[in-house]
Amino acid sequence: MNTVKEKQVVSILYTVKDADTNEIIDSNLDGKPLEFLLGEGQVISALEREVLGKNVGDKLNFKALPQDAYGERNSQLLQEVPRAQFEDIELERGMSLFGQSEDGQTVQVIVNDFNDDIVIIDYNHPLAGKTLDFQVEVLGTRPPTEAELKGEACGCGSGGGHEEGGCCGGGGGGCGCH
Repeated sequence: MNTVKEKQVVSILYTVKDADTNEIIDSNLDGKPLEFLLGEGQVISALEREVLGKNVGDKLNFKALPQDAYGERNSQLLQEVPRAQFEDIELERGMSLFGQSEDGQTVQVIVNDFNDDIVIIDYNHPLAGKTLDFQVEVLGTRPPTEAELKGEACGCGSGGGHEEGGCCGGGGGGCGCH
């Protein structure tokens, strides 16, 4: 058997649902398999823990609690911003916006509320506070490339959407990526 080990690139098919609503958050069943370097924090800790030691061909069903996924919601991550900074945007509650942090990183925020003077934006990950139900099939493993070992390549290959979480590189993380 081909057993999943640390420092291997793991290839999976997955579906992730909100455990409370049973709504599908992300899936790659109709797309490209997700690949990630196990043990490098490229995916949430619950996913890493669950695939470690499994065999190619195994099918897994598990819950990822918030602390093992995208964390609990943090009220300190809400910020009031002058409405003038959004003058060219037709705002809607719950909409995602992308901007740049002080260190130049791309950040996703959610419009929590707004009025004529201020906009309250939420820096929490869109999946923070949620328990997630995963269905995963382990498709394969392989040794990582030199670029993957150096962190120069992103192995994720999600077919999921980036708005709710998509995959990889710190973007959203729906499929389990940070």
